[in-house]
Amino acid sequence: MADSQNPEDVQFWFDPLCPWAWITSRWMLEVEQVRPVRADWRIMSLAYLNLVQHDGKGLDEEYRARMRKAWGPVRVCAAAAAQAGPSVLGPLYTAIGTRLHNQGRREDPAVLTEALEEVGLPASLAAAADSDEFDKAIIASHHEAFDEVGLDVGTPVIRIRGKALFGPVMTPAPRGEAAGELWDGLVLVSKADGFFELKRSRDRRPSFD
Repeated sequence: MADSQNPEDVQFWFDPLCPWAWITSRWMLEVEQVRPVRADWRIMSLAYLNLVQHDGKGLDEEYRARMRKAWGPVRVCAAAAAQAGPSVLGPLYTAIGTRLHNQGRREDPAVLTEALEEVGLPASLAAAADSDEFDKAIIASHHEAFDEVGLDVGTPVIRIRGKALFGPVMTPAPRGEAAGELWDGLVLVSKADGFFELKRSRDRRPSFD
């Protein structure tokens, strides 16, 4: 078991555009404060999952258009990681997600340049949003998670001690020891080799408080 001096790495795959992954990521930061774990932030792509792996099946044109736009933020994350290393993904995700979700600026093109500047990277990297230069890196990271967890899920995906799971999906993110207790429960169920799913229908919208 990891201790506070040697925290346990937990791989966390996110797409910056997903509000549910954003809430779970804020919970993960809370967990880091009360349990000896550390998030290892990694990228996946909702656009690739929905438009390529699922071939757009069952999606109306409005959602397809949204997915095509979803390439932009994750491409910028990939470009930033290529320039500054993977450790930039956590701070950049926070900078992008705060603007997209907490500030509600999902249609604001300034989000990406502002976020890059906040983490000390050149705003010019925002041009990667419209380039496929880093798509191979995105897809490779995506497959690392989804080849294991399967295609009937989305983001976030968390790998705990070698086992990848979708979720947890929640709103709002629990804080303090409540966050730690949820983590403890997730660790327990992940130990069961045949454990697959706990779920109930969502009856509320994402809350970013």
